Amino acid sequence: MMHAWTGTGTAILAACLAVAASPAQAQTRPTALENAAPAGLDSEHLFGFVEGSDIGVPGELELETEITGRIGRRGGRFQAFDGGLVLKIPLDPSVRVAPGIGFHRYAVAGMPDLADRRSGGLTGAFVETRLRLLDRREAPFGLTLNLVPSVGRIEAGSGLPAESYGLDSALLADWEIVPGRLVAAVNLGLSLAATRLDGSGERLRGSGFELAGALAYEARPGLFLGAEARYAEAYEGLGLDRLAGRAVYVGPTLYTTLSPHAWLSLAWNVQVAGEAADEPRPLDLTNFDRHQTRLRIGVSF
Repeated sequence: MMHAWTGTGTAILAACLAVAASPAQAQTRPTALENAAPAGLDSEHLFGFVEGSDIGVPGELELETEITGRIGRRGGRFQAFDGGLVLKIPLDPSVRVAPGIGFHRYAVAGMPDLADRRSGGLTGAFVETRLRLLDRREAPFGLTLNLVPSVGRIEAGSGLPAESYGLDSALLADWEIVPGRLVAAVNLGLSLAATRLDGSGERLRGSGFELAGALAYEARPGLFLGAEARYAEAYEGLGLDRLAGRAVYVGPTLYTTLSPHAWLSLAWNVQVAGEAADEPRPLDLTNFDRHQTRLRIGVSF
């Protein structure tokens, strides 16, 4: 199952990148400005793991699918793929709700604290709510509050069956350095998670903090290339109680329009620095992954 999953994903990425690279398509593909609201480009997914402050246009729905890959942990072979399918519904120019479902697939072998296994299925459900605080078209920069409560049936770090509850919150800021061409974004995030493992009944509580920034430049109409950097910390306890580890990620990003109503974004981040608590070796491959990838595809209607 894992080989089929990754093979299909690779084929999709290759096809999409081929479309992005085609000179003929470059002559006919609408620009990001033409595909967005009349007020300007839609910055939400111009980057990768970093997100812009836009929330869409009232009256226009968007269906989005996302696959995040997490690969490489210390002590063995670890691959995790977290996916989601979400319907984004702007209620007015300042508020959007987006209900969604999540799915997962894990492949674990040789890990010291986890049994070898392949597993996958439905993860749970979530509702993303966005409140735009500042519109960059009227203010010096855009600013949006993003809240995502979730409930699930796995423990995210290991993929073990569990009863889990989470809350991800973030402030998303962005501004157009060169209007319509060069866009910057900064995200400040806080996450909380409470989990009870099936069988043993063990209770796990954790929290995390992340600061991230990104740039995206329109290399040609409809194609934005960029880079992002992220600093993340993981804690034991719901109140950022005891530092478990920290990591720094950097990597390239790509965003391209596929049609007037469809787009794709792709990011690959590599951990370049980090440390785990009570672990002398470089990088934190206990709480974080060596590589993280994210593919998103959206269709508006």
